[in-house]
Amino acid sequence: MMSRVALVTGLLLLVPLVAMQLTDEVRWNLADFVVAGALLFGAGATYHLLAARTDNLAYRAAVGVAVGVTLMLVWANLAVGLIGSEDNPANLMYLGVLAVGIIGALVARFDARGMARALSAMALAQALVALVALGLRSSGPLEIVAVNGLFVALFSGSAYLFRRAFIQ
Repeated sequence: MMSRVALVTGLLLLVPLVAMQLTDEVRWNLADFVVAGALLFGAGATYHLLAARTDNLAYRAAVGVAVGVTLMLVWANLAVGLIGSEDNPANLMYLGVLAVGIIGALVARFDARGMARALSAMALAQALVALVALGLRSSGPLEIVAVNGLFVALFSGSAYLFRRAFIQ
């Protein structure tokens, strides 16, 4: 199954490779491809390993949302930064959000009830980062609230799905 994850990762990396041939707007170097490949393969492998644990559709959906949102958070933060530019050290606060999720998942041993708590904690950590960012005034308040609010909502949605998986 990991060969499928590797194949999909390779196919997705063809998109920027082809785009680089068609436009000067896309300029990736080897490091960009390596990082993107590692992120995509890691997300796919994580989904595969966790979703294979059960046939419960709500659990699988919850894992998909959690992994997808986490991938989006890391990718956006590396690409452009969520607080100011990607060079703003305040963006390192998002590592705390990831740490909350990873530690929470490990403590929960990926059980649906514990995962619901872990994703709720990630949503809370994301909201706290937004509050600190508002105080730093590194970006416009509407931008900070909108972007972080989206992540809070998606992490909360995953927590809800994990709760549904536990009830079933």
